[in-house]
Amino acid sequence: MIDKNQFEWDIKTKTEMFPHFWEHTIGSGHATLALRADWQKQLKRCHDELGFKHVRFHGILSDDMGTLVDEEDQFVYSFFNADQVMDFLLSAGMRPFVELSFMPGALASGKKTVFHYHSNVTPPKDYSKWETLIFKLVKHWAERYGLDEVREWFFEVWNEPNLKSFWTGSQKDYFTLYKHTVKAIKKIDKQLRTGGPATAKNEWIKEFIDFCKKEKLPVDFISTHHYPTDAFGKPGDDTEAQLAESKRSVLQKEAATTKQEAGNLPVYYTEWSTSSNPFDKLHDQAYASAFITKTIMEARGFVKGYSYWTFSDIFEENYFSSKPFHGGFGLLNIYGIPKPAYRAYQLLHDLGEEIFAQKFSDKTIDAWLIKKENDFQLLITNSALPEHRVKTETVFLHLKNFPKKYTGKIQRVDDTHANAYCQWQNMGKPESLSPKDVRKLEESSALITEEIDLTFSENMISFEVEMPPQGIALITLMMYDK
Repeated sequence: MIDKNQFEWDIKTKTEMFPHFWEHTIGSGHATLALRADWQKQLKRCHDELGFKHVRFHGILSDDMGTLVDEEDQFVYSFFNADQVMDFLLSAGMRPFVELSFMPGALASGKKTVFHYHSNVTPPKDYSKWETLIFKLVKHWAERYGLDEVREWFFEVWNEPNLKSFWTGSQKDYFTLYKHTVKAIKKIDKQLRTGGPATAKNEWIKEFIDFCKKEKLPVDFISTHHYPTDAFGKPGDDTEAQLAESKRSVLQKEAATTKQEAGNLPVYYTEWSTSSNPFDKLHDQAYASAFITKTIMEARGFVKGYSYWTFSDIFEENYFSSKPFHGGFGLLNIYGIPKPAYRAYQLLHDLGEEIFAQKFSDKTIDAWLIKKENDFQLLITNSALPEHRVKTETVFLHLKNFPKKYTGKIQRVDDTHANAYCQWQNMGKPESLSPKDVRKLEESSALITEEIDLTFSENMISFEVEMPPQGIALITLMMYDK
């Protein structure tokens, strides 16, 4: 009987294009963090090593950025801090995915705020004055950076207006906000890209599109968010209990539905993660690397951008934690040490841009074959949700019509490979790190390349791989006489 973890491809079969859509955008916390030197250093590293092209964050209009203030009943527009952020992004080879939020106090209709940094989440008391702010800011950027540059940016209206935590107005109020925003931006240049509804849980998409059609408003893209903890579990459940009640590949199914609702409009998920908890220990562990890899590979064909939340633990929505590993959203911890999730993105970045049809297991194993010029890459995950059964599996791989002049290497991320979190545990979980500790943890996080034994039989190459629970492996087959 053939083992159910056997996978076979014929390399003469047709491939499909495989764009790196997950590298389009990465998330961050809020705008003022982008003025920090350590934040900038970490983002530059993520761009250089992981290929991210845009970054999205909250609060470019919030009072802590000083974009608009009321000084003695006179509006003062100050774009200096916003410019400092944009100047850095462009210098680092990146661009903004501009989330136009939150409400400047000078325009706010109420006092409700969100997060530790108290951003106002009420509608404007005067929509025409909001429109003037957006026009002045975007026109300033177009003049400062040039229209050709700003046409490469994305302008997303607000953040999660379907949640009362982020928008005290109604759906109708949000649509009015979008109407005034898009009028301001398109007045500057019709090619500037605007979109929404920036909702949580894939909501309001049909209603948003219908509104834009009815009002004859431009919409260049659909944006929304989802997390595997959305709507799962019971009230009061902790994160692991919510995830245990979630379903395998649920985010793929949601992305497919969103794409169907969006029609011909491109879809950008401007937030997603392994959970919506900013202090979830699983964010730091190998679990996240396997979940991320499987989820990204399954989103292919449905999205143009898939922005993980976030690239760094330099983050303070609740408070700024100084603990080296506190379950933060980031791919990098506060010291800039890569987590297993970071190394997963590094392996994904190394993939080629042609892919063969996926092979499925009825267990926890998924496998993909990718072509990168003359090389072939096999990406394998052994992923399961918390409390779902997962164990070490032996995976057998066979490639037909394969020439003999190839050698193989393997890179892994799991509990014993590229895992700074496990090393930190072995060190006794220190509450702060010395420079020596940081170096040691950085070394323990590194990807290690090992050789893999290949068996040739007639025109087929075969090999096997042991896959531990919540592990990923990238096997690269390279011509040795290039």
